This record gives sequence, structure tokens and C-alpha cells, in this order.
Amino acid sequence: MKPIGCGGSEWIYGRRPVMEVLRAERRQVYEAVLPPSSAHASDDLDEIRALLRERRVICKTMERNQMDRLCHGGNHQSVALRTDPYPYVTLEDALARGGEVKNPIYLLLDHLEDPQNVGSLLRTADAAGVTAVILPGDRSSGVTPAAVRASAGASEHLCVARVVNITRAMQLLKENGVWLTGLDMEGPKSQPYSQIDFKGPVGLVIGAEGNGLSRLVRDSCDFIATLPMNGAVASLNAAIAGAITLYEILRQRG
Repeated sequence: MKPIGCGGSEWIYGRRPVMEVLRAERRQVYEAVLPPSSAHASDDLDEIRALLRERRVICKTMERNQMDRLCHGGNHQSVALRTDPYPYVTLEDALARGGEVKNPIYLLLDHLEDPQNVGSLLRTADAAGVTAVILPGDRSSGVTPAAVRASAGASEHLCVARVVNITRAMQLLKENGVWLTGLDMEGPKSQPYSQIDFKGPVGLVIGAEGNGLSRLVRDSCDFIATLPMNGAVASLNAAIAGAITLYEILRQRG
């Protein structure tokens, strides 16, 4: 099954994201934009230039206002690459990767639309050793250049599947022995996140900004986890809530 979101090219921007694209070697790189060479260049720029030379990538310079337009106003730090789109894997690939480890961790994002949230969660997923990330193919942010920037390039080292039907993906995970926990506000089946057993094969499902988990996704979860809210604000940012729970999974595993 071909992954969703293939074809065309895009500009990845920012020094760390560009460096991680080059280090990961998962994308075809067509051209690069860098600041003019200088004897006082930083170590990260020197490494980027060396990696580009190894891959024989054409480099050019560009005025800042041109780069601002090229990167849609993103914080590019005068560095950008034109590459293939993000190399999504199939759901079957993600399941196969999970079969290679004793207790895999899957992160499922239920129609998150903010690339900053998606990127932050991808960065945490990489740090926490998540086995695979699963995203729906519609009404959600994929691994866009803005999400890559927000992940500081960590996305380039992750296994990310984009699927047509996230509830069907959840069913396949359950058939493979994965217990699914959704993060949501109080409601049926909900319990404190620290009381759920995360030691075996698990999938953590994060709901969309504002709306939380969709009904079918919520109904497909084995458990619903809540985080304590003792202040005046009634909820946490999706990326923060996801990060807290991913590290609870790691804590329980010692």
C-alpha cells in the first residue's frame, strides 16, 4: 500500500532541520540555499556545507526577503533545502517495525491541524523512542516543512505512517496486541494517566486542538487517560499533554 502524500518537492528550512535531513539521508536533495562562505562560519554551517559537498548538491545564496517568501515567513536562518516530500511509510511498515521490538510504542494523532503541535510531538516522540507515529491523511497537518522546523529535524529520524482511516489503523494495532489509550477530558472510561499500565505494547492517541478525540476514535480506545488540572485553565496544549504521557510510559518501563 503506497503511503499518502507522495510527489512534488518542498523547501525545508532552518539549520537544525536541514542538518537532520542531510544526516538521515532519507530524502532526495535537489538544491540548497546558504549564506555566503565566511572564515567565521559556525560549526553547524560548516557541517551542513560538508554534507552537501558529499552529496554533490548545488548551493546558492539568496536575499533575505526572497528566502522569507520561499519559506512562507518561517524562521529559516538563511538556510534551506529543496527536497522530496516527507518519506512516509505504510501502516504495514509501521506494524512490521513494531514486531521487531518487545514492547512497541505507537503515537496516533487524531486530526491535529497545527504543524507546531505536530512538530513538537514528533520531537518528543523521537526523544522518547516511539516506534512509529500514525497520522490521518485528511483534515490534519502532515509532516510539513513547518512541522519539520518545529520538530528541530527529529521528524527525519522517525517512522511516520499516514493513513486513510485512523480508526481502521487502530483496529489493526489492536489485532496486533497493542492496547490503545486516548488522552481526553473527563468522561466514560476515563482515569488518571498514572494509573494506566503502559508496560506492554501501547498506542497513545492524542486528540485535535479544541475538539479532542473524535467519537469513533474515542470509542476505539481501550482506555481514556486524563491529566490532573488544578489551576484556572481547564486543559493543556496537545503537545504538552502528549509529552507528559509519553514520559509516563518511559517512567513505568524504568
